[in-house]
Amino acid sequence: MKRIIIIGATSGIGLEVAKLFHQQGWHVGLAGRRADRLEALRATDPERFQTQPIDITSADAPAHLSHLIEKLGGMDLFLLSSGIGKQNPTLDPAIELATIETNAMGFTRMVLAAYHYFEKQGGGHIAVISSIAGTQGLGAAPSYSATKRYQNIYVDALAQLTRMNHKTIHFTDIRPGFVQTDLLKDDRYPILMQPERVAQAIVKALLRKKRRIVIDWRYRILVFFWRMIPGWLWERLRIKS
Repeated sequence: MKRIIIIGATSGIGLEVAKLFHQQGWHVGLAGRRADRLEALRATDPERFQTQPIDITSADAPAHLSHLIEKLGGMDLFLLSSGIGKQNPTLDPAIELATIETNAMGFTRMVLAAYHYFEKQGGGHIAVISSIAGTQGLGAAPSYSATKRYQNIYVDALAQLTRMNHKTIHFTDIRPGFVQTDLLKDDRYPILMQPERVAQAIVKALLRKKRRIVIDWRYRILVFFWRMIPGWLWERLRIKS
C-alpha cells in the first residue's frame, strides 16, 4: 500500500494530482484550508481518502500534518502544492508580506515537518511545486519570484544535507510554467497550461523519482534562454503581463 499526502489538494494542480494517484490505487491524504471541499472529495471514497484542514501559515500546521499521517496509516510521499502569488507592480506591502509568509515561512514549516518524519521513518520522498518564476526576478511579481527562488535553493540544500548525512530521502522540485488555476485568475500570463495536463506530468515525474522537472517543453526552452540573459540586460527588459 502506497500513501501520499498532498498539501493544497482542494483545487488546481493539487486536486488533479490527488485524483490521479487515487486512480493508480494509492491511499491519499488530502489537506488544505477549505474543509468543505476536502470532505466532498473524501465522500467519493472514504476508504482511500483521508482529510485534514491545514493552513500552512499557522504554527500548529505540523501537528495537523501528524494527525493526517496517523489517519492515513503512514506516509511514503509528501507533496506540497500550497502557495500564493499575485502580480504586484505597485508593491502593496500586504501582498508582498502575505506571499512571503505562505511561500517562504509556510513552505519551510511543512517541508521540515515532512523531512523530520521521513528521517525518523528511515526514508521517504518530498516533492514541492515551485515555479519557473524562480529563474529570474520578475518585476511585476517581486515576492512571488523571490520566494520561488527560495524554494528551489532550499530543496537543493536539503538534498545535499541528506546525502551528507547518508539519509534515504528523495526530493523532487517541480517547476511548472503558468497554469490556469485560481491562483492566476486575476492576472494575465502567456502560454497558460491546463492543470489536468500538468498533473499528468507531475505524477509521471514523481513515480520516477525525478530530482527536478520543468513543465512543459515550451517553458524548458524559455528557462534556458532566461538563464543566458545577463543581469544588466534583464533589468532593462520591460516584461509585462
